[in-house]
Amino acid sequence: MQCTTIQVPRGRFNYRAQGAENAFPVIAIHGWPESSYCWEGVARYLDPHFRLIAPDLRGLGDSERTLEPSLYRKEELARDIIEIADALKIENFYCVGHDWGGVVAQEVALACPERVKKLVIMNIPVITNASGNREAREVINSWGGLPHWYQYFQQQPGLAEAMIKGNEEVWVSYFFGRAGRDGRIPKEAISEYIRCYKIEHTPLTGAYYYRTMRHDIARWELLAGKKFPMPTLYIYGEKDVVIIPEYLHHIEEVFHSIRVIRLQAEHFVQEERPEEVAKEMNEFFLS
Repeated sequence: MQCTTIQVPRGRFNYRAQGAENAFPVIAIHGWPESSYCWEGVARYLDPHFRLIAPDLRGLGDSERTLEPSLYRKEELARDIIEIADALKIENFYCVGHDWGGVVAQEVALACPERVKKLVIMNIPVITNASGNREAREVINSWGGLPHWYQYFQQQPGLAEAMIKGNEEVWVSYFFGRAGRDGRIPKEAISEYIRCYKIEHTPLTGAYYYRTMRHDIARWELLAGKKFPMPTLYIYGEKDVVIIPEYLHHIEEVFHSIRVIRLQAEHFVQEERPEEVAKEMNEFFLS
């Protein structure tokens, strides 16, 4: 994929793109602690009818490291994506997101449902699915909240930026676990994420994704039960120890049309199974 830097009123963003200029646009949004590089594998198998455009989210990848925490609220990150689409003269598009990118994709879909013709999300809670999210939290709380330790850690003021700086390789590599160690996630991908995490202020801007969660969750409670109007595909790596199966309970109640595909993968499903993920995306987009 080819990298480009774009300056828009909200800031400076890097994005990767692959596919013909006149192909239908697919905006793919990465999660944490990744960058747009995570879509490289999927891009190799995406149908040529589509052009994949993958921005680096604010504070990650090679996009700008904004130090104003409120700009990491997830509806603000969605505004970044919409502004990038506007600058690229993209009116209608398919939107794809994994992890935090899946949250941002949902926010984009709610902000401009007339433009998002289809939605794909992977390994992330559905922000309007209050019932399923409540069930998942009850299970995680019964485990002492252990799967969410890294969220609690980064929410502590001053701690992440003090302790991660100089230890970026250990920090980033940890989250890819066995899938990273045995090569299911390419080593060059993890090296790229480490490089990006070593960019000044990234331990802080990465932590802002979690320090803004109190605002996000309060806002999502007001959206409980709201339905997504566009056809949606949920691709789930069912070996995920953080996004546990309970998060998927009741999701059919908050979509007008939803299909769930389960793959034998851990959290980073699009990197572990890029060909299978692209196959499901192609079939969904072409249907």
